[in-house]
Amino acid sequence: MALVNEHFLKLPNNYLFADIAKKVNAFKVTHPKADVISLGIGDVTQPLAPAVVEAMHKAADEMGTQQGFRGYGPEQGYDFLREAILKNDFLPRGIHLDIDEIFVNDGAKSDTGNIQELIRWDNSIGVTDPIYPVYIDSNVMIGRAGTVEDGKWSNVIYMPCNAENGFVPQIPERRVDVIYLCYPNNPTGMVITREELRKWVNYALHNDTLIFYDAAYQAYIQDDSIPHSIYEIRGARKCAIEFHSYSKTAGFTGIRCGYTIVPKDLTAATLTGERIPLNPLWYRRQCTKFNGTSYISQRAAEAIYTPEGKEQIRTTIQYYMNNAKRMITTLRSLGFECYGGENAPYIWMRTPDGSSSWQFFENLLYGANVVCTPGVGFGPAGEGYVRFTAFGSHEKTDEALGRIAAWSKGL
Repeated sequence: MALVNEHFLKLPNNYLFADIAKKVNAFKVTHPKADVISLGIGDVTQPLAPAVVEAMHKAADEMGTQQGFRGYGPEQGYDFLREAILKNDFLPRGIHLDIDEIFVNDGAKSDTGNIQELIRWDNSIGVTDPIYPVYIDSNVMIGRAGTVEDGKWSNVIYMPCNAENGFVPQIPERRVDVIYLCYPNNPTGMVITREELRKWVNYALHNDTLIFYDAAYQAYIQDDSIPHSIYEIRGARKCAIEFHSYSKTAGFTGIRCGYTIVPKDLTAATLTGERIPLNPLWYRRQCTKFNGTSYISQRAAEAIYTPEGKEQIRTTIQYYMNNAKRMITTLRSLGFECYGGENAPYIWMRTPDGSSSWQFFENLLYGANVVCTPGVGFGPAGEGYVRFTAFGSHEKTDEALGRIAAWSKGL
């Protein structure tokens, strides 16, 4: 008989955002006239940039002709997009990559979840806490995370990030095989300085550690001193894989496109000590399990690098960051302790009076008809915090803030 992969049974019953949706839907059933505003799930709301729409129309028209039709594309992405990525995302920052080090995907979530297939099941992993749930859940599925004990996975090294340590994760005292970093951070909205990031690269080089670096929100960085890529740090090509996404950068949550950088300098060891380059392994994995991102999506992504596309994308990003500024200003004026929101579209807020994150979620939903994300869903150190996103419209964001202001008077 077929035996189930029992590691799947260790996962929480529902993905965090599925739990949120379930609770919100239950509220709507019992309160059918309530107008619920979501500041919880990080989905974008503004239309695609005109340059992107034009490129998609043109690509669709091409596909309708004999000369322009395309079937299966290259699994690693079309050269026109990979060249645009090189010229616009890396060369201006002094980063020199090979085109074959860029792998176009259908969004960073897929690759951040799948990348762990390149390493043995018994590698140790370390994560900043709180953290994007996909990192840990994908390791649970292969049996690498161990079992849950008091809300923590037994084989995961947690590096808490909270107000008490200034949201700066401490370098582990012991050696760890793989480290997950996400900056600007989801969920806290905090960033990492060049000096701190250099410490992580030095740690990885000294300990033969592999860093999985999620840079999905780098386009939202407003401070010029903050690194956009780990490859701005000398030596990172030998220890890091980096993930990028167009989902929040260009509103591609429904289009699906992003990319992963796997440097050719990067290697991992076999049990006998042989060093194996990971770039060809990832290429082989993608050729086997991924059929490539659609031609239309890649032409859409290419368009954000045109002069018109760049300006339009900057305008949309600033739209969301204006929301973030209003949110953090208003919430702080109401007496809430808030972080983030300056270089990322997320606000990380401490719950008042020691209430749990799910308790505050329920109170806010029923009291103000506003949805946030419970921090504990991102890890043990997320307890006592909630996340707000700045991806709503100005009008809905302002209305939600007004409701929170009125509701908070009764706290």
